[in-house]
Amino acid sequence: MNEKQAQAPDGYWKDAKGHLVPESLIKPIDRERDNLVRALVKDAQELSEVLGRFKARAFGDIAAFVDLSTEQYGAALGGKKGNLTLYSFDGKYKINRASQDKIGFDERLQAARAKIDECLADWTAGARPELQVIVNEAFATDKQGQINTGRVLALRRYDIQDERWKEAMTAIGEAVQVVASRSYIRVYERVGDTDQYRPIPLDIAGA
Repeated sequence: MNEKQAQAPDGYWKDAKGHLVPESLIKPIDRERDNLVRALVKDAQELSEVLGRFKARAFGDIAAFVDLSTEQYGAALGGKKGNLTLYSFDGKYKINRASQDKIGFDERLQAARAKIDECLADWTAGARPELQVIVNEAFATDKQGQINTGRVLALRRYDIQDERWKEAMTAIGEAVQVVASRSYIRVYERVGDTDQYRPIPLDIAGA
């Protein structure tokens, strides 16, 4: 008896809407599809657990090695935010530990938008239509209601001397906040005797 059957009375399966369907009415192809999906999901869950254990071990072991190196040689490994690269003795393998910040904006972004709107309203309507489009796109939100930080920050590249625009660009810079930080482990293998390395994929998309 599979998981779906275990959750339903004997002789019935639950469909996606939670309705009970007599087992005798379920087509063979639907049974095979269900079996395939559940088998692959089970394997994926097991692999996810293995990767989770590897990630925990890798971060822990690297942190311990950094502490050991610092203790013995008095020099901390790693650069900004703890990013570092470790090589095997023969240079065949390398491991990168990297951190990546996700940035967002606080309430000062709305003040910046107001200043920008003042500029656009005062400038003649047909003089800079392309800039109006760029600004609107920069402040547009995606389906999750998030603003594209890259587009907003790109506005600061425009050399516009209007004091309100300058104030808006200053407000944008001050509104930037680190809202999350993620750490990664990436493992590489050297390609033959070259100085090039190829990643050893640890995700299903890159495998």
